[in-house]
Amino acid sequence: LPVSSTHTLIGSITGIGIANSVINSFSSANSYWWDGINWLKMQEILISLVISPLLGFCGAAILFLTAKYLIRQEELYTAPKENVPSLWVRAVLVLTCSGVSFAHGSNDGQKGMGLMMLILVAILPSFFSLNLQTSPQSIAQLVASSNSVIPVLSSQFLTDTNQDYSFPNSRNELSQFLKPQGQVNENIWRSLVDECQIIAKKLSINNSLMEIAESDRHQVRDDIYLVANTITKLEKQQQLANFEHPEIITNYRNQLDHLTKFIPYWIKITIALALGLGTMIGWKRVVVTVGEKIGKEHLNYAQGASAELITMTTISAADYFGLPVSTTHILSSGIAGSMVANRSGVQVDTLKNLLLAWLLTLPSCILLGFAIYAIGVFAIKMA
Repeated sequence: LPVSSTHTLIGSITGIGIANSVINSFSSANSYWWDGINWLKMQEILISLVISPLLGFCGAAILFLTAKYLIRQEELYTAPKENVPSLWVRAVLVLTCSGVSFAHGSNDGQKGMGLMMLILVAILPSFFSLNLQTSPQSIAQLVASSNSVIPVLSSQFLTDTNQDYSFPNSRNELSQFLKPQGQVNENIWRSLVDECQIIAKKLSINNSLMEIAESDRHQVRDDIYLVANTITKLEKQQQLANFEHPEIITNYRNQLDHLTKFIPYWIKITIALALGLGTMIGWKRVVVTVGEKIGKEHLNYAQGASAELITMTTISAADYFGLPVSTTHILSSGIAGSMVANRSGVQVDTLKNLLLAWLLTLPSCILLGFAIYAIGVFAIKMA
């Protein structure tokens, strides 16, 4: 059965986040089980996971019918036989398959790289919390940007530029704001300015991130994360429209992101090799299901090309918006759509199994992630 690695990964991380929040809620009165999940981002992801298969189904059906009307080549619309297809048909299939492979790798590869970085930041925060290769010039520029953005942000709550900007519990204020129910108020602006001051102070005393004490690097990363994500949420809420030059704030956010959102080259190579080798080794059974068991007739060339073109386009669009989607769901839905458009019919038993696997993957992985993390924490405490 073709299942979604996206659902598997998102489900497991969600389960772990909920488990961590539940465990922390026992020791803190202000902590709740839902605090460990960025629900705004989760909402975006779930919407994309639901909509993308529908786009695959409808898009492939429309594209197939359009091709059938415009391209009058009988070879494209008959089930493959033992003979090798003509050169131009093979060229079309190779190009569309390559497009799907490239788009799939660009989306799924990011998930793999993100997961590996998540693990490395947790296990070796002193080496991977910050991009230690950041040049002294970039650090100096970031410090200057911090000092420039502070008076801009402070205009939201004061007019006396000599007033002290420090604000107690600024990290907690911004953490609460980043939750779904968080609303902007004067304290958010004060906290944001205070965190910008902290970042500028910590970076100004070092010419290199390597000079920051290993024990402090994770704290610096947390400060940068809070500021960057707060600015992003303010931008989405149209709060930056009140400024005369909002690009000063967004450019500052982009500079901060360069310190935390980085992927070492060796991780990219590792994930690329894993994707390629996994496809080469485990392809056959899933390919048979997708190509022969979704429809009542064997997939023809036009149906395959239509499904692949739509899959490639949908995944590329998701890449642009930074959304993880399931190649499995989009491609399988695209093939089903082309089958319906060709009046080939679909195999109900196969579709039932596919839908069941799709529905169970996410909740099953949430439960497994929750259980394994909770058991691990319990075992460590007992030891």
